[in-house]
Amino acid sequence: MENAKWITYFGSYAGKQSPGIHVYMLDEQSGELSSIETVSGLINPTFLTVSQSKGLLYSYTQADEGQDSGAVLTYRIDSESGALSLAGQEPSLDKSATHINLDHAEKFAMTVSYSEGTINLFPVQPNGQLGPLSDKVRHEGSSVVPKRQESAHPHSIYTDPTDQFVIVPDLGLDTIKVYRLDREQGKFLPHDDVKLAPGSGPRHFAFHPSLAYAYVINELNSTITVFTYDGQAGKLQEIQTVSALPEDFNGTSSTAEVQISACGSFLYGSNRGHDSIAVFAIDKSSGKLSLVQHISTGGEHPRHFSLTPSGRYLLAANKDSNSVHVFKVDPVSGRLSATGQSISIPQPTCVRYYKLPS
Repeated sequence: MENAKWITYFGSYAGKQSPGIHVYMLDEQSGELSSIETVSGLINPTFLTVSQSKGLLYSYTQADEGQDSGAVLTYRIDSESGALSLAGQEPSLDKSATHINLDHAEKFAMTVSYSEGTINLFPVQPNGQLGPLSDKVRHEGSSVVPKRQESAHPHSIYTDPTDQFVIVPDLGLDTIKVYRLDREQGKFLPHDDVKLAPGSGPRHFAFHPSLAYAYVINELNSTITVFTYDGQAGKLQEIQTVSALPEDFNGTSSTAEVQISACGSFLYGSNRGHDSIAVFAIDKSSGKLSLVQHISTGGEHPRHFSLTPSGRYLLAANKDSNSVHVFKVDPVSGRLSATGQSISIPQPTCVRYYKLPS
């Protein structure tokens, strides 16, 4: 790990003629980022996911004017430089994807469309490229917040640690929808609906890396909800909800990303408006959270962030100030400190890593 060469990929909001994916080399000793290349020709490739084993990156492009469908994209990662080359694309059969993920076995890619209220499933072919859409499910319903919860808005998608169940936080429904993944048929089978407080707006989700806990960050009321998780039954049980904001904050803010340290001791969540990362300690006997720190992200609207593979640094992507700031992570306390290092990227929205082969 000490001498590993890590490539960092940033997704962003972008027009077709502008760079949409930005590729950097990350020095894990210093946290310094150096530019390798940019990829243009895409519309809003705001989220990315990487297959370390196959050397592939997956993303999407939204529908162009007059088109009915965007596409899901497969890029091959150059094993020496980390540069990307397009390996394949499939129609997404929706206009605007919001999130993309792989199951743990890397047999399926899954996307959600916030605006259209759908989740999509694509089989991964033996060469790593995505096959044609095998299932699409549309969520129905609404909740209490005008203009934000007038209809279903699935925001992200994950498989659980057993790789049997699919977790979909739906901001518009104040619900986490749980599906069983039918691998033979390539289908989402409805399994459970987990209701949250009205007006919560569940957005992104994280499982504890080693214990039976899970966490969702709620965009609309700026909270984080803690669950116990029964992996055999595919059942979430709420046990705690905490604010992601300081007690004395009175402005307008919403949350975005949530991640847990590899050691399982700390949880990190981003606030947009307060423009901070909230750091919490995780009680491993209960899964519950206690506040450690709020720290400014050095910019505006931290839509996404990611801990580096070593856990030594955290990179915060500030969409509205067109910047990525690098923070040092204290391994004992979990606290963040600014390194003073940053790079400029237009409207960054996702941070992903890939280790170059030795």
